[in-house]
Amino acid sequence: MEITHIEHIGIAVKSIEEQLPYYEGVLGLKCYNIETVEDQKVKTAFFKIGQTKIELLEPTSEESTIAKFIEKRGEGIHHIAYATTDVNEALKEVEAKGVRLIDQQARAGAEGLRIAFLHPKTTGSVLTELCEHPE
Repeated sequence: MEITHIEHIGIAVKSIEEQLPYYEGVLGLKCYNIETVEDQKVKTAFFKIGQTKIELLEPTSEESTIAKFIEKRGEGIHHIAYATTDVNEALKEVEAKGVRLIDQQARAGAEGLRIAFLHPKTTGSVLTELCEHPE
């Protein structure tokens, strides 16, 4: 598996609109994309810092994993995402090394990425996302 860079850091928030003044006004970052990912029941906002992005994740339903995360742990860092050249191959590799998968195959994510998550029980308690940029 080839990891090319940290693709983004996902941060769970109750409200993107309430967080924008901090990221834009205080940190001076520019939000360049806000989109809803219906099947994940989440609204996302992206900020780019060099090659890495910050992704704010706002639940759009009480049943979303982000809503459950916030209810259990509060707002904060939700996951770290690594860019790789082939998510499905990476999943096979890490599973062969004993890592528990949340996703057995890549699926569609925000910004057109192909994504898959690894279970935090086998990744040092860090929810890990693998991302593949479309060609």
